[in-house]
Amino acid sequence: MAAADSVDPNGWLVTFNDLMGRIAHCFGRIEPRRTATAYVRGLLADLERKNCWTLAEHAALPGPQTMQRLLRTARWDAEAVRDEVRAYAVDQLGPRGVLIVDETGFIKKGACSAGVQRQYTGTAGKIENSQVGVFLAYATPPRARAHRPAPVSARPHLAGRGRPLPTRQDP
Repeated sequence: MAAADSVDPNGWLVTFNDLMGRIAHCFGRIEPRRTATAYVRGLLADLERKNCWTLAEHAALPGPQTMQRLLRTARWDAEAVRDEVRAYAVDQLGPRGVLIVDETGFIKKGACSAGVQRQYTGTAGKIENSQVGVFLAYATPPRARAHRPAPVSARPHLAGRGRPLPTRQDP
């Protein structure tokens, strides 16, 4: 059975709106908050490709500029959003969980996507034109969990940018 077959759309929307309300304080203005909601809904949608153009189309926006502004210049606290999403996952799944880190390489033909360059990726087992994604999930013991592991954060690791990856901190 596919996961979508077991999701109550009305319950999902209530849960989604609760989570978006929980992170509302991380945005200084309502415009980026609304755009973030549209952006996340687009990421969760069944779209073949997910980029600022397709997410904007899904949100009925005239072009990608609003989504691009959210990612490039809008003022919001990304770390606070991450912390709130983690706290939400702990509230839903329980505190006895572990953080699962998965670094995955995506082979790319061109160089137009963010972070694409010739670099080693385990996916190919050699240096290739690729993009590296770091995915985090929070998992709890089987008895404490009613759902699959919850994604905590996903951000592309832009090689050569010197950005430190978030580390796990025990409560």
